[in-house]
Amino acid sequence: MPKLTVVVPVYNEESSLATCIERVLQISDQDLSLDVVIVDDGSTDGSADVATRIARAAPSSVRVIRHEVNQGKGAALQTGFRHAEGDFVAVQDADLEYDPQDLKRLLRPLIEGKADVVLGSRFAFGGAHRVLYFWHSVGNQFLTFLSNMFTDLNLTDMETCYKVFRREILQGIELHEKRFGFEPEIVAHIARMKLRIYEMGISYSGRTYEEGKKIGARDGLRALYCIVRYNMPHAPLPIQFGGYVLVGGVCAVANVALFSALREFLSPAAAAASAFVMAAVLNYVLSVRLIFRSGVMWSTWGEIAAYSGVVALAGAVDVTSTLALLNLGMSPTTSKSIASAAALLFNYLGRRYFVFHEPGTSRLASRPRGKKPVNPPPGKHERQAVPAESGEAGVSPGR
Repeated sequence: MPKLTVVVPVYNEESSLATCIERVLQISDQDLSLDVVIVDDGSTDGSADVATRIARAAPSSVRVIRHEVNQGKGAALQTGFRHAEGDFVAVQDADLEYDPQDLKRLLRPLIEGKADVVLGSRFAFGGAHRVLYFWHSVGNQFLTFLSNMFTDLNLTDMETCYKVFRREILQGIELHEKRFGFEPEIVAHIARMKLRIYEMGISYSGRTYEEGKKIGARDGLRALYCIVRYNMPHAPLPIQFGGYVLVGGVCAVANVALFSALREFLSPAAAAASAFVMAAVLNYVLSVRLIFRSGVMWSTWGEIAAYSGVVALAGAVDVTSTLALLNLGMSPTTSKSIASAAALLFNYLGRRYFVFHEPGTSRLASRPRGKKPVNPPPGKHERQAVPAESGEAGVSPGR
């Protein structure tokens, strides 16, 4: 019998949590066993007490893990994934927007061995939908479109909560996002791993902000950043080079502005050198934050040394090319423009293949079916509540 772990991140969902878990438990039958992991993310209402009562009532099916401080949905999911024991792992929000009965349909391609990941789409035909915010749907579809451009997938709903995975694949992915940036980050990972991804329509009963909806404009901006951040290191060369040109343009403007400001206090030579160094530091920071992954080939200081070496060589290419072209009779403007373009290309290639180079990611090998991972010890600010026979909640590092 296949086993499904359902990870339920919870933050101040006292009014809906019990109903949500009741609906989740109803999908268990003679063909599917359940392992429900409720992760209370530092709730300040009665969610933790509700979760504990649920676990006492169903100790064989429900576990509760508590974050002592609120860390965000992504952090709660990471905790739940680490403790997953089923053959498959699904995400379930506690706000009643999604119908757990849809999970059984999403599981079918996984159980049949056709898929590694199945996503539920709110925008594909699948069931009843509550009509709500127009601009939210536009924003979701724009983020999905942008994500698809980078990942070369044809998803219709990248931001969906319903994502079901083979456990060994999910537990082999290193996740970083602590809030709602989990969605674009996980899609970037599974796209790069060349997995068999399926998408199926689901029903959706969205809630209003008055009813407790939490995602906002800040999370939309973060999603934009995450789409770029987690896809750009592996993007095709033209896209990655275009991103680098934008970063270089920002740093060039900063270089000129800093030079103008520093001339008030320093000699022209000192101002130019200082502005160049500060612009190079800015370029490194932006390259790491937006384009490349840091620490792949080198230690931090080794990477900075390699970066500095590439910058120095690019500067040498710029200077020598300018002088050579001037000696050939070209105008100063033409000579400098061609030399700068050559230095820019050299700089980019040096960073991609020397400073920030990383090997390609191959598809993960499957763990033998039925093999259980060893439960890790609790992370920082994390504890697992285990219903005790006396009726009081105890604390244990494992189940």
